[in-house]
Amino acid sequence: MTEGAPTDEAETDATSEEPTRVVQPHDPEGDDGGATDAGEAAGPDLPPDVRKYDRFKKIEGGTYDRANEFLRERTYITAREWAIARLCADFRTETGVEMTKIGENLPELVPFMTDTYTPQAVNQARAAFEEKVRKAGATFLYGAMCDFFTAEELDDVMYEATEVAKFLLEVEGVDLAVEDEMDAEDRISTVMREVREHSAALRHDEISCPECGHEFGVDGDA
Repeated sequence: MTEGAPTDEAETDATSEEPTRVVQPHDPEGDDGGATDAGEAAGPDLPPDVRKYDRFKKIEGGTYDRANEFLRERTYITAREWAIARLCADFRTETGVEMTKIGENLPELVPFMTDTYTPQAVNQARAAFEEKVRKAGATFLYGAMCDFFTAEELDDVMYEATEVAKFLLEVEGVDLAVEDEMDAEDRISTVMREVREHSAALRHDEISCPECGHEFGVDGDA
């Protein structure tokens, strides 16, 4: 079990085409980048929790390219980052994430992943996922607060984002009840209306930079 495997050079550009290479299925130009022979993970000696793992069963093996294309059109993350982020959440223990287990059994855990990965490669994908979520979150929240969107347009943005998120959860194997979906959408809409209201008040107050503490006046002068 690996609590904190060393991280390779981070993927710093959230919208880049995976600047730090890790071998992907169907990627003839990739180097080994942490991937190993998938055959090493096969066999009857799989850990019990790996053998019982039943997420991603709704997507067939060998469809990495299709999953990646879907995600690239609608999100900032890749299929590799999506799958490994889910695995890191599911294989988290009190002492850390079981990155060695995830990497060694990746093809058994996720049907569309055909290579195993080193703990460092798993950690790199997890870090890239987290960085992209943070940057996307900041971008979205600014868009919601800056008064660029009307309330109706913001509702549309939230609806589209929610639909994509729900679809990914369903592919992972999460059963979403209709009542729960509607309740979540109502709560999200309520929160976003409050965000717009509070941001309108914020734009008329003095604020300070979250990084350096520099104060900006209400007239927009630094």
